[in-house]
Amino acid sequence: MTTPTEVAQRRAAVRRFAAQKLSNRAIAERLGISKDTVRRDLEAPEVSLRELVAERAAQTDTAVSQACAAAQSAADMRPAYVITDEATARRWHSDLRAAAGQLTALADQFADYYLFARSAMDGAEC
Repeated sequence: MTTPTEVAQRRAAVRRFAAQKLSNRAIAERLGISKDTVRRDLEAPEVSLRELVAERAAQTDTAVSQACAAAQSAADMRPAYVITDEATARRWHSDLRAAAGQLTALADQFADYYLFARSAMDGAEC
């Protein structure tokens, strides 16, 4: 899958070559893309990398907020104390462990990039 950054870079290259009066076919050959992709890139409105990054941050903020809300909702239900059949209990346990693992991995990634997260993991105050 092509990332927004890669698309922005490709579109910039397409526009640069088009400004040099290269044909769509020549641009496609140079960039290893189809003529249709060149045409679509030239027709696409110019979006700055800053706008793409801001959009990605907003989408991620929504996803993180939803994940936190879902976790809080599940915690509020206290599933370990709900009477249910064994198959459902096993599924809940497995699903919660898997989700906890994914969320822990995401949180740990912050420690690789953001200093405040590393300090928080060491028990220091933020």
